[in-house]
Amino acid sequence: MNSSEPAVTVVVPVRNEAGNIAPLVAEIAAALDGKEPFEIVYVNDGSTDGTDAELQRLMALHPFLRRVHHRQSCGQSAAVRSGVFAARAPVVVTIDGDGQNDPAFIPALLKVLRDGAPTIGLVAGQRLSRKGGFKRFQSRIANAVRGAVLRDGTRDTGCGLKAFRRDVYLRLPYFDALHRFMPALIKREGLSIGYVDVIDRPRGAGVSNYGMWDRLWVGILDLAGVWWLIRRRKKIPDIIED
Repeated sequence: MNSSEPAVTVVVPVRNEAGNIAPLVAEIAAALDGKEPFEIVYVNDGSTDGTDAELQRLMALHPFLRRVHHRQSCGQSAAVRSGVFAARAPVVVTIDGDGQNDPAFIPALLKVLRDGAPTIGLVAGQRLSRKGGFKRFQSRIANAVRGAVLRDGTRDTGCGLKAFRRDVYLRLPYFDALHRFMPALIKREGLSIGYVDVIDRPRGAGVSNYGMWDRLWVGILDLAGVWWLIRRRKKIPDIIED
């Protein structure tokens, strides 16, 4: 089924997640197999464990699995962008590689995106519960500050589960932490946001690799930059081709 051009590319950014790859690949395949052609693109963001070896082992078993490799870690936003560039499908789904996002929600995200076409540019997962007290506390503060400044109507931009059109994503200005500001920037393009409630799960193997500074304090300058970009966009062109 997946030897043809895929309709959906699932992008999974990972750093040192060797123990979580095989279970997540199996869950993504179970969620999409038999529904539409798909591919899974793992972006190995400079891992130093057995992530690369595990990906190569699994690629020999699954023709729908592909791998992109960063020689050194560049961060989650850069990994997502590399995956989107590599994607062959017009629709992209992102999911965290630690197993906390449940792939069973992917079909729901895709349905909302397609039912709302062409006005919906992004469908964002919204976690109903968070695993890990301090991590949940960080996200709550970051989301509250972001929401107050940008008024993007999104209570949880940190959820890795997102679905969007590849061409829309590639129109967005790129910077580190872009993945946390996508709702505001998609709205800046004149498109709306869809939402799907999802359940957060405990992490599988390993420990968190994108920590506090990636999620919170470094984002203050990015927040100011996104606010400026939104303020500078006065009108959305209504383009008509004769």
